[in-house]
Amino acid sequence: MEHTIAQIYHKSEDEEKKLILREYRALLRVLKDRIKKGDRSRIRRAFEISADAHKDMRRKSGEPYILHPIAVARIVVQEVGMGVTSAICALLHDVVEDTEITLEDIEAEFGSNYAKIIDGLTKISNVVDYNSETTTQQAENFRKILLTLAEDPRVILIKIADRLHNMRTLESMKREKQLKIASETSYIYAPLAHRLGLYEIKSELEDLSLKYTQPDVYEEIMQGLKETKKDRNKYINEFSKPIKQELKEQGYSFEIYGRPKSVHSIWNKIRTKNVAFEEVYDLFAIRIILDTPVEKEKEDCWKVYSIVTNFYNPSPDRLRDWISVPKGNGYEALHTTVMGPAGRWVEVQIRTKRMNEIAEKGVAAHWRYKEGAADLQETKLDSWLEHLREVLSNPDTDTLDFLQDFKLDLFTEEIYIYTPKGDMRVMPKGATALDFAFDIHSELGARCIGAKVNYRLVPISHELKTGDQVEIITSSKQKPSEDWLSLVITGKAKSRIKYYLKEEKRKISEDGKEILYRKLKHMGVSPSQYNLNEITTYFKKQSPLDVFYGIAVGSIDIKELRGFTVHGDKLEQPVKEAKLDSRDLISEKEERKQQHAKDTELIIFGESSDKILYKLAQCCQPIPGDDVFGFITSGDGLKIHRTDCPNAQQLLANHGHRVVKTKWAKNKEISFLTGVRIIGLDDVGVIQMITNVISKELNVNMRSISIDSHDGVFDGTIMVYVNDRAHLDQLCAKLSVLKGINKVIRLQGDNVEKDD
Repeated sequence: MEHTIAQIYHKSEDEEKKLILREYRALLRVLKDRIKKGDRSRIRRAFEISADAHKDMRRKSGEPYILHPIAVARIVVQEVGMGVTSAICALLHDVVEDTEITLEDIEAEFGSNYAKIIDGLTKISNVVDYNSETTTQQAENFRKILLTLAEDPRVILIKIADRLHNMRTLESMKREKQLKIASETSYIYAPLAHRLGLYEIKSELEDLSLKYTQPDVYEEIMQGLKETKKDRNKYINEFSKPIKQELKEQGYSFEIYGRPKSVHSIWNKIRTKNVAFEEVYDLFAIRIILDTPVEKEKEDCWKVYSIVTNFYNPSPDRLRDWISVPKGNGYEALHTTVMGPAGRWVEVQIRTKRMNEIAEKGVAAHWRYKEGAADLQETKLDSWLEHLREVLSNPDTDTLDFLQDFKLDLFTEEIYIYTPKGDMRVMPKGATALDFAFDIHSELGARCIGAKVNYRLVPISHELKTGDQVEIITSSKQKPSEDWLSLVITGKAKSRIKYYLKEEKRKISEDGKEILYRKLKHMGVSPSQYNLNEITTYFKKQSPLDVFYGIAVGSIDIKELRGFTVHGDKLEQPVKEAKLDSRDLISEKEERKQQHAKDTELIIFGESSDKILYKLAQCCQPIPGDDVFGFITSGDGLKIHRTDCPNAQQLLANHGHRVVKTKWAKNKEISFLTGVRIIGLDDVGVIQMITNVISKELNVNMRSISIDSHDGVFDGTIMVYVNDRAHLDQLCAKLSVLKGINKVIRLQGDNVEKDD
């Protein structure tokens, strides 16, 4: 449908009406099997209310706004797998936020169950608005999303569908908005879709995010997939032929096909393994889907595994049995990687039809709502949601901290740990004994002094492995300490440790608070919020609590308050005299010289040709020609980052209001420092060949060269000054064709810095 939308603004009013009606009928068609008595009139009423409420509204692309809620409702049914209630709520998801219709109107028309879901959607609607927000608001919005997820999963499923449609129609937005929305999508929505088992949607969200954050990379991989499609299909047929024949002979009803890997997963492999597209062999996975009764599922899947491995040798360490122990989000399948024809590794996924529906629809396949009722079937996801509620119930959690901690739980491999009684618990890979203690209960974690893993005594920092049986040892005298934060990886453990530390700090702070309040009383002023803020600012602390704590432990001298002046009931902090350093004093001539140097810098903002002062971020070392964005830091001015910077996703998602549209001006006179990594055979004269190309052929200045040789292979880093991206690409191309050179890779930069 997204292809149609781009053309809509060319249509006449009559054509638009026909298009709206056509899309509405398409929604009814996908709902056909789920509509019961009375449903059709409710759907019609929801459509009419939404169409009337949005009649004067248009999207950025020019199409009538009503097409958006229809599209979201269709995604909710067709791709997420929900029913009539969710479709009606999707049709109405924007009306309370954008129009004069109230929740009371929705409740009167449809009932309290619908109003509750619409209320949840309205509370988190600001996340998809394109207005600038403060960082805290942004993180708070994400927190609200998760709160509604814990209360009623339908809310977040509709929200994910809403975001998917926004991503499919993102081409009409401005570039800086595209960057912010796409980064936000890959930062929080794709991991959420993954955790809820919506693998197809998760992959599309990641691919669309890549399309807008790194369009060149996306197009290059898409082109590579298009060019290799014929060869892939030929290979799939060759690989599948003997398996198909054997399955037919044994009387199985099945489907077998190859699915290409997502653009994002291919890009990840290219980036992490430093290989070219042509070197990514596992561009697809073979899926075998059996039509078999539930009671025979496990037996039949293992029989098919046996058939596959009779023809092709498996890699023993790549077997994944998610049939005996499904993933935390309910995913069930057997995965194995086998050596196929022509010496290529092939991933084979074996599932039944029921398992395939769970793999594609995730949480929706588990929670088959009786329309109108809010009761959930018990699933493994319920325990995760309960854990989520517990984390969110802590009112003191810093929202940005919480979001960072929570994300740890979304995209991790799982391990399976057993309690002393034999109950199994799912933990993220890398979890420690302390993580496990907090997972059982917060108080157990806070009092943990060690553990017995498989009857052997281990410290709280011990990393657990699948199959471990763990007994937690506690002491009433134990208290969490700051260093515990480095011993845990789960969001729950981190948030609870921070909570306990803050509580401890609060207790100590009470003494400091009492001392300060006595001092203020002596000065004749009240401890008002204004006065506390003045004192907090003066001592350069984050909050009054930090001031109280500083006074209690002696790091803040209360005598400094003597310098404050009193106006009625208000304190006014003294103006600190600026101390001039001789290094700060420069001649007027020198200042003009520096200003002239700045005039040659290469950043232009918007359509203006004014030159702006900036710094290049060390985490990605951008050079002219790179796709970049400007980021206003809190203490270091404007910094320029590449859109593929390791920090880009977090900065754009959490601090979108600080992003500035940025482009390079043309200037060939300035050189930029960048690094190149070279790997090859350690042969006589290879270093001379490299330096000849750099210094003599291309006339590039080198700042440093570092070569490490081991067992006949060298790995070197060269820091060079180049004019722009094209200059660097030319250098890399020249080096990569030299005899004995295996790989030439651009360095990302040494330091990963925090700009916020």
